Amino acid sequence: QVQLVESGGGLVEAGGSLRLSCVASGITLSSSTMGWFRQAPRKAREFVAGISSDGGRTTYADSVKGRFTISTDSAKNTVYLQMNSLNPEDAAAYFCAADSTSAGERISRITKNYDYWGQGTQVTVFL
Repeated sequence: QVQLVESGGGLVEAGGSLRLSCVASGITLSSSTMGWFRQAPRKAREFVAGISSDGGRTTYADSVKGRFTISTDSAKNTVYLQMNSLNPEDAAAYFCAADSTSAGERISRITKNYDYWGQGTQVTVFL
């Protein structure tokens, strides 16, 4: 049984930082592309960042490029999202997702290409 469990969300002042974690069980990160998505109220879920199975390639949404960093720790089977310089537009529920069918090569920005999802962790940014 595959499980993705996010943590690290919370309330932060604009300009501040948070680090999200996603612990995976039932899959190994070395065989899956991992992604972070977010969904604000009344908006569609959108791609934030992705990392290849070997950790060698990353890609980001333009809105977070230069501020967010995705990384993995294979020993802990955990993927992280370091978020800096947060602004109110970053407020959303953040979801970890695994694409286990691409052999780790594709980093998709499309939700339907990810077959496993976590329950989400809420990020709130105040001025």
